[in-house]
Amino acid sequence: MAEFENIDEIGSWSEIKLEIIQKYAHAYSVILSKKNNLSHTYIDAFSGPGFHLSKTDKDRVIQGSPWIALGTEPRFDDYYFIDMDSDKTDMLKLLAQNHDRVHISNGDCNNLLVNRIFPEVQYRDYRRALCLLDPYRLNLNWEVIFQAGQMKSVEIFLNFPTMDMNRNVFWRHPEKVSQNNINRMNAFWGDESWRDIVYSEPQQIHLFDNTAIEKVADNDSVARAFQARLKEKAGFQYVPSPLPLKNSTDATLYYLFFASQQPVAANIVEDIFSQYRGAM
Repeated sequence: MAEFENIDEIGSWSEIKLEIIQKYAHAYSVILSKKNNLSHTYIDAFSGPGFHLSKTDKDRVIQGSPWIALGTEPRFDDYYFIDMDSDKTDMLKLLAQNHDRVHISNGDCNNLLVNRIFPEVQYRDYRRALCLLDPYRLNLNWEVIFQAGQMKSVEIFLNFPTMDMNRNVFWRHPEKVSQNNINRMNAFWGDESWRDIVYSEPQQIHLFDNTAIEKVADNDSVARAFQARLKEKAGFQYVPSPLPLKNSTDATLYYLFFASQQPVAANIVEDIFSQYRGAM
């Protein structure tokens, strides 16, 4: 399928994430559409072209989050899709060409969300938004998450990129981590306080070369710390325990977070998450 040669292939863990987005987007739109004084918007910060291919069956096309959002009934009042890759946004424009009130941007979501899109969904203007933050790696800035929490009008699903963190930042010899990777981690977390979570005091653990290494926290400990940060620093009132998404070897690739100001939203997501916990 040459026409799809630049399309991402996704595994079962990503298909689960998309199922969750689909279920909640429908519930969210049903609730918001009944409130005549409110409009509701869907925002996708790393939209891609709107579809994917299956890793196990490369001829099987899988609906991506933009496709899912555009097909959700009742429909959203507006859609904002962003991606850095112009080839992907060009394909997305074709997918969305028969839909109105769709705004597609090619660029950096960290800038576009804070300066252009979030200002369109202000609480005081009776606007509400469901925002998917699904970064490919550690390329999302804390400023975006913080602003969403402070606005009170935005709910988020967030891909917490554990695999990138473990591969490139959370090393047992932190002095060997590149400054670029440290900067990416600081930008995502918002400061350097992640170090206090990830590393304990140096302990003399004698290996082959008798050098001291620092203990690295497990994935769940880091995720719990970020869950607390979403509440205490970003200002979201309700942050259910995130869902770990794992590959076939049981390695956690990332955690799916949800954060909202509404208890009913958190209850819905907790119910959806419960359908998948332990199933992977």
